[in-house]
Amino acid sequence: MAKHSAMCVQEAEDAVQELRGALASAGIVLPSLGLDPVMLARESPCPLVELGRCSVDVARRLAVVVAGVAG
Repeated sequence: MAKHSAMCVQEAEDAVQELRGALASAGIVLPSLGLDPVMLARESPCPLVELGRCSVDVARRLAVVVAGVAG
């Protein structure tokens, strides 16, 4: 079980790095982007990605990027 949990945490950390890189290439920074520490504190971690807060400007730029990819 510990090996599975460690793999889940590593996969989540990799996903955060991929997202951070993709956002950076679009000129967007989410300062609070990371793993949810509460979920990591569980006996069997089930990591969630915490997107955190951002300014209104960043939220609008993020919406434009997402809409552009979806549309």
